[in-house]
Amino acid sequence: MQKEHKEKQVKEQTTKPLIRVGITLGDLNGIGPEIIVKALRDNRILADFLPIVYGSNKIINHYKKLLNLQDFNYFTCNSAVDIHNKKVNVVNVWQEELAIEPGVSNEIGGKYALLSLEQATKDLAEGKIDVLVTAPFSKENVAKAGFNFPGHTEYLAEMSGADDALMVLVSGTLRVALVTTHIPIKEVSQKLLKDAIISKITAFDQSLRKDFGIVRPRIAVFGLNPHAGENGKIGEEEQQIILPAINQAKQEGILAFGPYPADGFFGSTQRQQFDGVLAMYHDQGLAAFKALCFNDGVNYTAGLPIVRTSPDHGTAFDIAGKLIADEQSLRSAIFLAIDVYRNRKTYKEFNTNPLAISKEDKNKKD
Repeated sequence: MQKEHKEKQVKEQTTKPLIRVGITLGDLNGIGPEIIVKALRDNRILADFLPIVYGSNKIINHYKKLLNLQDFNYFTCNSAVDIHNKKVNVVNVWQEELAIEPGVSNEIGGKYALLSLEQATKDLAEGKIDVLVTAPFSKENVAKAGFNFPGHTEYLAEMSGADDALMVLVSGTLRVALVTTHIPIKEVSQKLLKDAIISKITAFDQSLRKDFGIVRPRIAVFGLNPHAGENGKIGEEEQQIILPAINQAKQEGILAFGPYPADGFFGSTQRQQFDGVLAMYHDQGLAAFKALCFNDGVNYTAGLPIVRTSPDHGTAFDIAGKLIADEQSLRSAIFLAIDVYRNRKTYKEFNTNPLAISKEDKNKKD
């Protein structure tokens, strides 16, 4: 009997459908295509997930030849419904021949990066892929192509109808989220409203629970000013806005603490006491994060009904085409997307009431 049970478990594991990972090409003149090919070149990854690259087989083939990867094989198709279940898949979003100019920042790179993103997003919404991993594009170039958003985070938030999209940088147990993202420094203090900070703390708490499987997450919240304002001597945002937001979050059962000075936090052992860090603005959190975790850091968009990750670096036009780009951040982004997808399913299963009262039982009770 035990033998039959084990055989059944093994069979279920081997026949369980693989998670379909959609990967956008990014800017074709940046390092996106190169790191995609490098990250997917080992066929052993096909045991863990099913890769679907949105772009052009001509561009993928170009980098396959440049990298001299004769054993790297992929399947070309025109739609995600026609994918091969045991190969890397490349969906031809466009058919035209394009001049590949590594290191050249132009509108062409932006136009086709946007086409790749739009098709992948559409397929994600229609359930043709399970998670989305985005290779980097140039915000300037996609704007020229008609992209009216500060970045991927804001675009996906609007596409999915989410109000509390949260940018989180992840590496191992270090998770840094942001209250404000791609805005000028002079506008940061204007955007730091109590309700906005509470909303971000709440979204972060929910993500740490659902997406990372942490039962009682502890969140460190930064101040805005040097030394967290020194009790109002160097700014009043901490006393008037940030601390009241933290206190209200605590009243709602969230383990939020602070505000902490940002300058020495990452260099101390203090960060090991927390599951997540909430910074007030982009460089306050990300400068330290990238100094610590640049090679394997992942940009994760929390608070969305879908799962999206990205490498934590940009297009790197300065090294594009030199074949020296490190693919580890993209590989980490792929596996984080898979982990979050599985964690969400587990969380949903654990929080579904197995003893829901049926209509018949309810009538008997009445």
